[in-house]
Amino acid sequence: MNVLVINSGSSSIKYQLLDMRTETVMCSGAVERIGEAVGSVTHKIAPGGDTEDWISLTQPIADHEEGMHLVIGLITDAKRGVVKSLDEIEAIGHRIVQGGDIFHASCRVDDRVVDELTKLIPLGPVHNPGHLAGIRVSRQLFPQVPQVTVFDTVFHQTMPPRAYMYALPYELYEELKVRRYGFHGTSHAYVTKEAARFLGKPVEEVNLITVHLGNGSSMCAVQNGKSVDTSMGLTPLEGLIMGTRCGDADLAIYPLLGAEKGLSISEINDLTNKQSGFKGICGKNDMRDIHEAVAQGDSRARLALDMFGYRNRKYIGSYLAVLGRVDAIVFTAGIGENDPVARELTCRGLEHLGIKLDHDRNLAPARGARDIAASDSAVRVLVIPTNEELEIARQTVAVLKPS
Repeated sequence: MNVLVINSGSSSIKYQLLDMRTETVMCSGAVERIGEAVGSVTHKIAPGGDTEDWISLTQPIADHEEGMHLVIGLITDAKRGVVKSLDEIEAIGHRIVQGGDIFHASCRVDDRVVDELTKLIPLGPVHNPGHLAGIRVSRQLFPQVPQVTVFDTVFHQTMPPRAYMYALPYELYEELKVRRYGFHGTSHAYVTKEAARFLGKPVEEVNLITVHLGNGSSMCAVQNGKSVDTSMGLTPLEGLIMGTRCGDADLAIYPLLGAEKGLSISEINDLTNKQSGFKGICGKNDMRDIHEAVAQGDSRARLALDMFGYRNRKYIGSYLAVLGRVDAIVFTAGIGENDPVARELTCRGLEHLGIKLDHDRNLAPARGARDIAASDSAVRVLVIPTNEELEIARQTVAVLKPS
């Protein structure tokens, strides 16, 4: 089965076409800056393979419909396309960030699902409108192709109330569904299964702390293969320090900034989501730039790194308390997979808790799943590359598989 995976945002469409018989990527790309004066399209054929080919376009892209037409044109191009016709696309999987407490599993798209996603826009105002645009256009262009929604929040639906409830008036949960939902669930789910396979254990028996570190970062406590706690909350703002998000912060900051700086709620929301985190501390949100600044003696870049490692260690300590037994700490995503300094800062000083890195293994340039813990570490420390698109495609196939 060929599955087209779509991650549609407010002004972008990211996609992959996968052959699920071999779980290989046929092509992938991104349509960006939709609705702006000049948009862009980047398309890769057989990414990562021996015959990888690139196509790059720059042109105005009015809306998601035009963007999807460009994607289809590239996928089916007579000379460089990877399929001859749209009939070869047998299913479509949509990444959905916010499924609220309505969706507890991936599901086939129908009018009811669209209606429920529309109702969830207040909980996902940044992401859900873009997802809905992608679904609307895909249903128009592929009316006969089965489509599936895969939710970032579903993996965290197994959290108990003691973990997902906030100590706010209970009526806010009843009326507005204010609670912790968690995000990056597709990534946490994927690396949980891959870590279990790497450790040679059934997924139902593994206890893990999965550490997704990128421009957006989150951590998850996994007990017997299921999420029991996670760092992100009602939105992706809560938790770890991120590229531009502050993570955990006292809610009283909001009225203080309103009173002393004259900022509106919208402006404060923008400040905490887009102007904070690493960017707020040292003016840089790319970890590579931060490392370079530290090497040049930038004290605020050093502070940002120290805060990052400290916050990460606090969460690992709390999740160790929640889980009791932990088989492995699992690093994933852009920073987690590629930055040995970030991994070392996260694990520093945790030896008394059974977490001990092997210095050389951590620094060794390597790709793929690997163990970077010292041989005498009681808890394994793994690096597992995430693959959210493959997980979405797998879940799409599972939903459509005849029972």
